[in-house]
Amino acid sequence: MQNLTLVILAAGMGSRFGGLKQIEPVGPNGEFLIDYSIYDAIKAGFKKIVFIIKPENYEIFKETIGQRIENKIPVEYAFQDMDEARGKYNLPIERVKPLGTTHAILCAKKFIDGPFVIINADDFYGYEAYQDAVNLLKETNYEQNGAVLYKIANTLTDNGAVKRGICTIANSCLEKAIECNVEKENGKIIATPLSKGESFKVATDNATSMNMFVLLPQTLNLLEEVFNDFMEENKNNLEKCEALIIEDLFKLVERKQITLKTKLTNAKWFGVTYKEDKGQVVENIKELIKQNIYPQNLWH
Repeated sequence: MQNLTLVILAAGMGSRFGGLKQIEPVGPNGEFLIDYSIYDAIKAGFKKIVFIIKPENYEIFKETIGQRIENKIPVEYAFQDMDEARGKYNLPIERVKPLGTTHAILCAKKFIDGPFVIINADDFYGYEAYQDAVNLLKETNYEQNGAVLYKIANTLTDNGAVKRGICTIANSCLEKAIECNVEKENGKIIATPLSKGESFKVATDNATSMNMFVLLPQTLNLLEEVFNDFMEENKNNLEKCEALIIEDLFKLVERKQITLKTKLTNAKWFGVTYKEDKGQVVENIKELIKQNIYPQNLWH
């Protein structure tokens, strides 16, 4: 098995949550959701972790999660630095929101030298999903990009809308992806595209992206080209534009520059999108500990 890196997107603003939700304790000994992701990834055979964070959060990440895992697996910190981005892309000085997930991943480029898997810091993916990612790479002989997708009903919260990539699959590959706000309404799952288009109903087992992409290092050069084009196209919208990884990977699929082999996992998501989600996440972790899926004290 080739050396596999887990790239963790942890530079988001946490605006709907109202704080830095990536370091919100949910385990019995102060563990974050990221702790459980890393534990599962190590178990699945990953060999390195790259955190993508804001420079101002470096100390708190290093003193908490970094300190817990640095003797278990090599760790790197990549910075999604808005001061640097403002200079490079001539952004307005008042912009504080990061430029999106594609830009975040490109900020980690120098730390990636082999196949890698992307995840969000504030999502719980489940061990099965990491195993699915590893199997996807093995099945394609480490020669194809991929996506571990979830059944939409396994990814929703009762506390409001969530951003999800609604996917269409053909011949086990991603054919289409629409980034949407998704929520339950009167027993139905309704998706509203973030860019344009009418809301539509989604079947409970519809494939959805949780940003768990399995990528080859050479794909980063293609993403860089797409991102530079995006910034040029949005030169009159620099206050708000945001480059989303699912949309940019789909652009590469449309251009036939890559294919994204898909694997639909049976794993169940949970996460902290809203403050109200935390209590349920804590209970879920307790239940998984009771089932001996995780030890009571994760790193001891």
